[in-house]
Amino acid sequence: MNRRMTMPSKSGSGRMPAGRAPKRKMNFKVLGRVVKLLFKYYPRMVPISVVCILFSAITATIPAIFLERVSTVIANCVRYENGALVWVEDWATARATIFPQVFTLIGFYVIALIAVALETQLAAYITQGFLSKMRKSMFNGMQNLPIRFFDTNKHGDIMSHYTNDIDTLRQLIGQSLPTLIRAGTIVVSVFFIMLWYSAWLTLIVVAGVLLMFLVSGKLGGGSARFFIRMQKSVGAEEGYVQEIMNGQKVVKVFNHEGEAMEDFDRINNELYENTYRAHGYANMLAPIIMNIGNLLYVIIVMIGCLLLVGGAYNPSVGVLFGKADPVIGVGIVVAFLSMTRQFTGNINQVTQQINSVVMAMAGADRIFTLVDQKPEADNGYVTLVNAEIAADGTVTETDRHTGRWAWKHPHENGTLTYTELKGDVRLTNVDFAYEEGKPVLHDVSVFAEPGQKVAFVGATGAGKTTITNLINRFYDIADGKIRYDGININKIKKSDLRRSLGIVLQETNLFTGTVMDNIRYGKLDATDGECVAAAKLAGADDFITRLPKGYDTELTNNGANLSQGQRQLIAIARAAVADPPVMILDEATSSIDTRTEAIVQKGMDALMKGRTVFVIAHRLSTVRNSDVIMVLDHGRIIERGNHEKLIAEKGQYYQLYTGAFELE
Repeated sequence: MNRRMTMPSKSGSGRMPAGRAPKRKMNFKVLGRVVKLLFKYYPRMVPISVVCILFSAITATIPAIFLERVSTVIANCVRYENGALVWVEDWATARATIFPQVFTLIGFYVIALIAVALETQLAAYITQGFLSKMRKSMFNGMQNLPIRFFDTNKHGDIMSHYTNDIDTLRQLIGQSLPTLIRAGTIVVSVFFIMLWYSAWLTLIVVAGVLLMFLVSGKLGGGSARFFIRMQKSVGAEEGYVQEIMNGQKVVKVFNHEGEAMEDFDRINNELYENTYRAHGYANMLAPIIMNIGNLLYVIIVMIGCLLLVGGAYNPSVGVLFGKADPVIGVGIVVAFLSMTRQFTGNINQVTQQINSVVMAMAGADRIFTLVDQKPEADNGYVTLVNAEIAADGTVTETDRHTGRWAWKHPHENGTLTYTELKGDVRLTNVDFAYEEGKPVLHDVSVFAEPGQKVAFVGATGAGKTTITNLINRFYDIADGKIRYDGININKIKKSDLRRSLGIVLQETNLFTGTVMDNIRYGKLDATDGECVAAAKLAGADDFITRLPKGYDTELTNNGANLSQGQRQLIAIARAAVADPPVMILDEATSSIDTRTEAIVQKGMDALMKGRTVFVIAHRLSTVRNSDVIMVLDHGRIIERGNHEKLIAEKGQYYQLYTGAFELE
């Protein structure tokens, strides 16, 4: 038994590169793309928010300047004599200098408070709005992806883009980027203020900061590497959990619980290991940087005092411009202690945010990988239009819904031709492979005239469903031709092609909503009466009326409160209300018991009347009245004819048919 119950990929094309080796460095291209989108979505709010951040950051550096001035005034006003402080200058004179400085500082803080309040509100609005737009961009883009994409990517991993990956962007935009801008501005501002006051002390601070960067580079690199791995592991785990939840009944039927837990433990341990290492590196970084800052603070105190006591020359930008005393003073040392704290503290904040930025870049990279997936190619130009058909067969386009349809075919010379939609489908010498070098269909030719019922039978994997996938253009053929009413289906717009086809699959998908909503999904403008008529035609009306609220009964979790057969009947009613000229029934009655099948078959016969119908069935009793039965084996049609003809030939169909009854 396979340890993992995953669906094998049909093709590598369209697969998101989830398994590629994680990058150790920050992806600046991705970061640039995020920032560019921010300015694109909010061209006014983002600059205003940045200005508010810059103003509040610069305001945070001003106290160092005021502290130096006030400390200098106080140092000049007092002297230490006989164990006590003695004023050597009139207090009123000192007060006249100090108080204006204090009130000015208060004014700056009030303005900064307003700027911070405005910035936080803008940040919340921009962050949530950006995430909303990104989710919309992902979802809208996903609707245009080919079926191949969903066949080759785990659904849980795709869902992870909308949860974990989006959440990393919330952290980036709402916290990391504002913090980096604010901390970076403070670091630059403080650095220039330091240079203005003392080059010696500035060099000491720079040496300490270089040590900080060296340590953060070593630890941050390891942290970033594992944060990227962690993000990918989260997607892998969610994909596996979703897979097991969908297949829970199969897990229990085959007693696969132990193996499922082993597989989950392996994936979960990988996530644990990556998360542990990522946060282990990150948690070590902050205390180390903080303690380097503390050591730097002590060193500044010691060297500052030595320079102060020794009266050493103090080169600085202020001295260069003649605006400062060439001898270091108490005010400069006191201010430098404050600036050192501020400088190292903001460096610490920058290093802490690097891991969040790296993780966000990993999430953004996955999001952009989904957004950048190539949409389903559609070069069709033939469209489906409402038509009026005259007695002589003349087709006229109309805006009025007539129940009659025609293909509107523009030509290179500028003329238009209209072809009545009849449902004539022909496959000629079709070859197809999901994966190059592994053909699934070989030289298949099928001719279905309007109103005919064509059945496909054969062993599992013979290519029956593949043929219907090609008619819908879920996949494109490698060679041959498929014509619809004489028109190559490659020329027909996919949306119009699929609008003319009704399909009932073996796997039923019901959406959250009422029974009526689910039937109306086949034709969104259908009236309640049309939906009820379709349900009666499919044989679903009887059980629907016995539900607690009838057609208004709410369905959730893919109709889990209904039996498999009841869900299938609703799916048949959904196809019936669409009233398409061509129907594809892929094991449509496989989930219905024999008694119900007899009821449904009567409705199905009415539904199929006057339509071209393709039937895939494992119950051969349901295809006996088909006009043509195609027997497939390993992608080739080996027998064709009606039921009586194939029985008389006593070939593979005869063996399948009689064998089925022997089993019964």
